[in-house]
Amino acid sequence: MSSSTAPTARRRRLGAELRKLRERAGITATEAARLLGGNQARISNIEAGRYGVSAERVRTLSCHYACADGTLVNALAAMTGDRRRGWWEEYREILPTELLDLAELEHHGTALRTSHTAGLPGLLQTTDHAREIFRQVVPALPPPEIEHRLSFRIKRQSVVFRERPAPYRAVVHEAALRMRFGGPAVAKQQLTHLLAMSERDGVTIRIIPFEAGGFPGTGQPVCYVHGAVPQLDTVQLDQAHGIALLDAEAELLTYRRLLDRLELLALDTTESRDLVRRIIQSL
Repeated sequence: MSSSTAPTARRRRLGAELRKLRERAGITATEAARLLGGNQARISNIEAGRYGVSAERVRTLSCHYACADGTLVNALAAMTGDRRRGWWEEYREILPTELLDLAELEHHGTALRTSHTAGLPGLLQTTDHAREIFRQVVPALPPPEIEHRLSFRIKRQSVVFRERPAPYRAVVHEAALRMRFGGPAVAKQQLTHLLAMSERDGVTIRIIPFEAGGFPGTGQPVCYVHGAVPQLDTVQLDQAHGIALLDAEAELLTYRRLLDRLELLALDTTESRDLVRRIIQSL
């Protein structure tokens, strides 16, 4: 069992799920430690993500907790298996930890759904468009950090370019398409890239036109990352103070319903491409 001064989002989530199983079983941390042959501090550190845990111990704890969901137990055990450092670790101590958590989450997701109203999804942005976005951040970012964030965002896009990418579904409002970050030339390049991405296998981009009228939600960007089993899904929200990750059952249900309703308002893929083309021609 290894320790870490910087527990990853994946390790923290594994610990949180083990805690949920323990609490549902009505077992205290002290009792769990006794069953495992350790002390309470060890269980607390595992559940906080400060200590790693082997697949064998995950299965042992799940058995003690009387978890009959074999699919969930297998998924939790699988979360212990990849001990390689992800590419995002290169940016630790350089960028906020929450950005590294997001990259790790996307990397392990089995499917991604997202909605954007005033901006375009980061996984679909061009380099010039993304750079202009970072230049608009308040308070202003120093030039070196802009470049770090830019290279990080471009590397995140590997999830839609790898050999077997997870299915990616994006709903984007027409307002986001008409934002001219960097001027007409950059905007035209960005929309052309969006069209090309919409043709990739596994990528679905649908547009909500102005004519659709009102839409549910506050308009904030939402990313829903599917886990190996529904219990391991996560919602990522972009907020003024940073990134928020949600995984409570009620929260997951709320955002699934929100994304479903937004997709009902959106044009189909062919109509969406036609709208993007018309906007390109107007630039």
